[in-house]
Order: sequence, then structure tokens, then C-alpha cells
Amino acid sequence: MMQVAVWDTYVKRDDDKVMHFDILVESKLTDTSAIFNYGKEYLADKKIGTGPLTMNECQFCHIEQASPELQKRILEKGYCIIEIKNCD
Repeated sequence: MMQVAVWDTYVKRDDDKVMHFDILVESKLTDTSAIFNYGKEYLADKKIGTGPLTMNECQFCHIEQASPELQKRILEKGYCIIEIKNCD
């Protein structure tokens, strides 16, 4: 089973709402710029105006066991986003 690192992320939207989502990556990935780039890629796909994504908005939270579905998504794309609040 794959171990994943969960990066808890809060980004202010242009409409003053705060997006909350988690970026999940393999736990062996420790390059924060790569992790932040995954978050930026996700935000660009959403086409929602937001503030910056830096270590102030995105912080390591914990490591957990990945489900088979999460493993598949991470192996395909390098990361997985779990949307929590104000992501639409």
C-alpha cells in the first residue's frame, strides 16, 4: 500500500470565499515547489480567480494509507486533490 502525504490547503478566492482542499502526493515526495505546482495546476483548471499558493496557504498535515482508488489517481497524475469547501 502506498503512503501519501496530505497537504492542507486554503486559498482565498477573488470573491473573498476561501477554498479548502487537500493535495495528496506520495509520501516520498518532499519537494514543496512541486507540490505547490500541483495545487497551482488544479487552480488553473478550476478557472476561479484566487490569491497566491505558497507555504502560507499550503502546509503538510499528515501521512496516511492511500486507498486503491487514490493510489491509481496519484500514479496517473502525480497527485490527487480532495475538494473540501468552496471549490466550485
